[in-house]
Amino acid sequence: MPMNSLKDVYHDQLQDVYSANKQSLEMVVALGRAAKDKELSEALIAGSNGIGEGMEKVAEICNAHGIKPTGEHCKGMEGLVAEAKAHVIDAEFGDDDVRDAMIITQYQRMVHYALAGYGCLVAFANRLGKDEDGAVLQNCLDQTYDGDRRMTEIATGGVNKAAT
Repeated sequence: MPMNSLKDVYHDQLQDVYSANKQSLEMVVALGRAAKDKELSEALIAGSNGIGEGMEKVAEICNAHGIKPTGEHCKGMEGLVAEAKAHVIDAEFGDDDVRDAMIITQYQRMVHYALAGYGCLVAFANRLGKDEDGAVLQNCLDQTYDGDRRMTEIATGGVNKAAT
């Protein structure tokens, strides 16, 4: 589909965010299983639930616009998921606390990609006068920020110290 308008970009990026979420979901579950720290594991479970909810919301918006949410494959998230696999799942660690520090690193990289995607979508929806879409996407963005802040708190609250 040619990109001839902001609406076209908006639709393309809705599909991209859906794909990014779909790809990251499985990895976040795997990171949660790999985590030793109970608070970290619980936060990752909450994160996976949030990703699933975000996918549902984006799918609803796509359907309302007459597009399939699955029309795009996000190469950016594909790379981030591959990095998480290489640096956590397939890597060898002599200490579980060090693994937990790496889990947070990889999770936050994926989350920051999602923050950029949702932020752009909010701006596009608002510019296009899609206020209802914008409100839903802003909620997804806010929840994603909350998850990112929680990971920072877990890292600075104990995981990084234990990994030292």
